[in-house]
Amino acid sequence: MVPARAPVRLQVRVHPGAQRQGLVGRLADGSLKVAVAEAPEGGRANRAVEVLVAGVLSLRRTQVKVVGGAAARLKQLEIESLDAAEVERRIVEALAGVCGKPGREASHGK
Repeated sequence: MVPARAPVRLQVRVHPGAQRQGLVGRLADGSLKVAVAEAPEGGRANRAVEVLVAGVLSLRRTQVKVVGGAAARLKQLEIESLDAAEVERRIVEALAGVCGKPGREASHGK
């Protein structure tokens, strides 16, 4: 029996109510900045973040959960089924089309 992989934690800064949703980039502290169209009411923006990040990582939404900062813009996500190196590789790949292209986000999920 193979032991279960420990979930990976990812810190994200969320811009809710955005006109365009997607990955925006990285902040100086290493946090991932994301924009979602949903308003921060009734957990809608949190669910949108889960869907967006799951899409970027090619996972099911149930494998990405907001576990900290539910009522704040700075959130902690827990990601199942991938190790930290693979999470980082997929994020870097998704951001590759964003960097150097102002106004262009890598949109995933909805």
